[in-house]
Amino acid sequence: MRYPDGGGLTAKQRARRAGGVEALCSKGLCGRRSRMRPQWRDWPAAELDKGPAAHGWDEERGWTLARVALVIARRFHVRFSPAQTWRILRQMGFTPQLPAHRSAERDEHRVATWTRTTWPEVGKE
Repeated sequence: MRYPDGGGLTAKQRARRAGGVEALCSKGLCGRRSRMRPQWRDWPAAELDKGPAAHGWDEERGWTLARVALVIARRFHVRFSPAQTWRILRQMGFTPQLPAHRSAERDEHRVATWTRTTWPEVGKE
């Protein structure tokens, strides 16, 4: 059976059909807007450059997502999950990094000896 007003489509479906390719284009991001305001993003970057010791973590020198989230929460009173914190850091241009310095206790001779003698035995199993 044929319908004179557009073949049985709803008003929304007719609008999409009439809109062509433009009607299929993205309307922007979906979901809730981030609670991390754009004007806040300069502050965490500067604080991360100071290192974790500047924020009370003397025992280790590395940043973790939980530590970054805590520093942000202390300053802006907004809590972020580790996943949200990682998303924010990626948007700010941060990437996972390896330590810049090797351990002071590292003995290169012992490492080379272990690699030559013990590692082949471990690799056999």
